[in-house]
Amino acid sequence: MKTRFRGWQDYVPLWHEMRDFTDTRNEDTPDEIWFCEHPGVFTLGLNAAKEHLLAPGDIPVVQIDRGGQVTFHGPGQLMIYPLIDIRRANIGVRRLVTALEQSVVDLAAEYDVTAAARADAPGVYVDGRKLASVGLRIRRGASFHGMALNVEIDLEPFSRINPCGYEELEMTDLHRLGVALQLEETAEKITPHFLRHLAIRPPPQ
Repeated sequence: MKTRFRGWQDYVPLWHEMRDFTDTRNEDTPDEIWFCEHPGVFTLGLNAAKEHLLAPGDIPVVQIDRGGQVTFHGPGQLMIYPLIDIRRANIGVRRLVTALEQSVVDLAAEYDVTAAARADAPGVYVDGRKLASVGLRIRRGASFHGMALNVEIDLEPFSRINPCGYEELEMTDLHRLGVALQLEETAEKITPHFLRHLAIRPPPQ
């Protein structure tokens, strides 16, 4: 498993890069996890209802090929993209989603913040407010897209949508919860939790 911190990346080119990686990989291609941050953009999942996009204003809207409804990506949000051959790893989509969610729960617990996943709505929540959102695509037996973890983000754009299709869903981030991590530091800290839940060895130091 190779981890790559990609830094600041425009959304559409990186989405296409993920898709190309998935389409051209073979049975010997190592799995990778990409971490990055995007300029502000709303993304609509495959079956997203347009009525959940309330007032996008000057923020671009992109229709993409993951599951789920509408969400916002922007500065101060850590994107976690697991590019994993789930057939080779012998894991199902549910286990991958759970590993993503539980990695955030475990990270929050390190700082005495109680977070939890919900069976009825993918993602991670703290006192009813959403901290992380999950949306995956499986293609040719491999995953792309992934999870958005709010680290230190302007929450205003979320008021322009029904986040993940839920009216009046409040969002939060790690800094508002008292966890003063930077993006790259967050990526480093969450990786071992994620790999542990997938039962995959961490990369060599």
